[in-house]
Order: sequence, then structure tokens, then C-alpha cells
Amino acid sequence: ERGTPDWIGAFCVTASKGVDETAAELRANNADMEAILIQSLGDRLAEASAERLHWLVRTRLWGSSPEEAMTHERLVAEDYRGIRPAPGYPACPDHRSKTLIFDLLGAEKALGVSLTESMAISPASSISGWLFAHPDARYFGVGKIDRDQVEDYASRTQQTVEETERWLSPYLGYER
Repeated sequence: ERGTPDWIGAFCVTASKGVDETAAELRANNADMEAILIQSLGDRLAEASAERLHWLVRTRLWGSSPEEAMTHERLVAEDYRGIRPAPGYPACPDHRSKTLIFDLLGAEKALGVSLTESMAISPASSISGWLFAHPDARYFGVGKIDRDQVEDYASRTQQTVEETERWLSPYLGYER
């Protein structure tokens, strides 16, 4: 809607390198179950940090929802203004978008996080993504992508069609 305030941002949060190091130490001592629990806790802490950051942005920093009262039920139902899609998920399937987020935020220097060759974030208990404030923003899944769309996207991102096909292979609507 014309005149509706709208913002976009990026974020990266981490539960710290200590999670991976502790899990590795536990595995080395044959405490596999405890290692899994530590990693699960780290993942939940990162997810909770992302939710909290999104709430702070909505209610305080951008002020797009200053009076928002968050309850557990509303949180689970995603009944709030805006979305925070993460690269590699259905609304934003290209993991390579993480490089833009990391560059914009200086995430490596600020948080000590990095991207692996396969675009996973290290340490593992970390999340990056985009923040959209528009009141009509909703999560969605990208459907199958046709060759003309891949070619257009490859051109706009200055990548080869072959490389783009490799990164988006689960979403291709055609045989390579």
C-alpha cells in the first residue's frame, strides 16, 4: 500500500563457538548424548536470539509495532508484523545470499562467525537472515524454478547458469 512505512534489514546471531568446542570435547569423551544436547541447546539459543532481535527491531528500533504484546501463542503462529526469512529456506533458497548479509554486517569481525565452502555458518549454532517490516509481508515458499528464471537470476547475480543450477538444484522445475 502506497505510503505504508516499510523497512528491510539483515541480522546474524550466534550462540558462540563454545557450543561446538564443548560438543567436540564431549564426543571425545564418549558422551555423545550430552554432545547432542549441547548442540540442540545452542541451536535453540540462536533461534531464541533471532526471535528476540526481531521483536526488538519491530517494537523499539524501527517502531513498526511499538505496542506489540508478544505471547507464546502469537509467536508460534507468527502473528506479528514482518518476517525474517533466512537464506537456504523456502522463501530464500539461495544459500549464497549469506555472503551479502555477512558483508553488510561485518559479521565475521563483529561476531567471529564465518561461512564454510557450502555456505553453512560456523559455529553451527548461528543464524543469519533478512528482516522485512511491511505489514503485508508473509512467509512463502519458492516453487519450482524454470530455466528462464534461472538464467535471469544468474545474470542479475553475475553467476554462471551452471553454478546457479547447482545451488538451486532442489528447486529446479526442469532436468539439467
